[in-house]
Amino acid sequence: MKRAVLDSFHIIAFTHRQLEVNQIGLLHIDSNDQKQRLQNVRSALSIDELLFLSTCNRVEFMFTTEELITDAFIIQFISALYPQMEETKKRVFLSNNEIYSGEEAVNHLFSVASSIDSMIVGEREIITQVRNAYDQSNKHGLTGDFMRLVIKHTIETAKRVYTETSIATKPVSVVSLAYHKLKLTKLALDARILIVGAGVTNTNLSRFLKKHGFTNFTVFNRTLSKAEQLAKEIKGKALPLSELQQYAQGFDVLLTCTGTDHHLIGLPLYEQLLQKESTRKIVIDLAIPQDLHPDIIDKYPVNYISVDVLQKESNQNLKERSKEVQHVEEILAEALFSFDYLVKERSVELAMREVPKQVKQIKTTAINEVFKQEIESMDEHSKEVLEKVLGYMEKKYISGPMKLAKDILIKNT
Repeated sequence: MKRAVLDSFHIIAFTHRQLEVNQIGLLHIDSNDQKQRLQNVRSALSIDELLFLSTCNRVEFMFTTEELITDAFIIQFISALYPQMEETKKRVFLSNNEIYSGEEAVNHLFSVASSIDSMIVGEREIITQVRNAYDQSNKHGLTGDFMRLVIKHTIETAKRVYTETSIATKPVSVVSLAYHKLKLTKLALDARILIVGAGVTNTNLSRFLKKHGFTNFTVFNRTLSKAEQLAKEIKGKALPLSELQQYAQGFDVLLTCTGTDHHLIGLPLYEQLLQKESTRKIVIDLAIPQDLHPDIIDKYPVNYISVDVLQKESNQNLKERSKEVQHVEEILAEALFSFDYLVKERSVELAMREVPKQVKQIKTTAINEVFKQEIESMDEHSKEVLEKVLGYMEKKYISGPMKLAKDILIKNT
């Protein structure tokens, strides 16, 4: 690895800062198509190593090349990777991207994996996404020695951030907060959970509940097929929303999030769902406006968890996480310095990897050609001593000068 490889490391990033999530989605590449399409763009633009990272709010391309990253390069890159894309959309992506090169690119990668560049600061999922992106690109034969080194150091740095700071200690997503509130109630894992609405929010929270051991779900939704899809995933029962009025099995938790513009669950419906049970119920209302009529809270014992309360707590936690950003940046600065040393050290190792082979070849030539006759005239004991001396010298000649060469070259690069 040449020292200059760090200068040839670049990142083209398309993120939530410039683009809508649906626009970023246009850049996603199905896992079945990634190998061929990424190999095509690597060949077309003389790229040595290439890594593709795609999440819900960012798509990033990390690569090494000697080419200059100009507008022409980016258009050629997009065209090679997305041949069916309209020219107007290509221009949108040309005008809305972030380019990082050299140490700046490495620092950006550290920031991404450590979540301080994320839409939600402190969300740890990104470290897994970076690792998986590398594994996928490596499996496709797109990465090499540099990408292995930078991703390894990135993962180590991110782990240190999450261990030594409080950047991820307080949840900020509404779904995470809702689950933590529910967990505090010490609810039994077989509690009856009614899920009204099968949209993204309820789906994510339901997955949380299933993941943490809850087993008794009934899903209601206007479109029955969506209810069935969610119910299948969490091993529950699916019913159309129209049957909510007749539901007579009772509940312990009511999880509701619909898109209606009025209070979907009024007093009569709530009384029907209660089935004359008098125990305190848990209602998680993530709808805006809220699905639960306020009169229910006044009349019945309810542990009410609303999206308004969760959002306020989310904002406060986000402020707390933001205080940790300076600490994180100090860790990233140290990591960048140590990575620069690693690159130099690895450059020396690669530059001198032929030395051991050459030393062995010199030894073999000396024994089998130059001093062949003299050695053959020696007795067995002398031959053994000579072999030990040559082996010792070979080992020391490789390790000593190699270490010295590293020290000299690192100081002078």
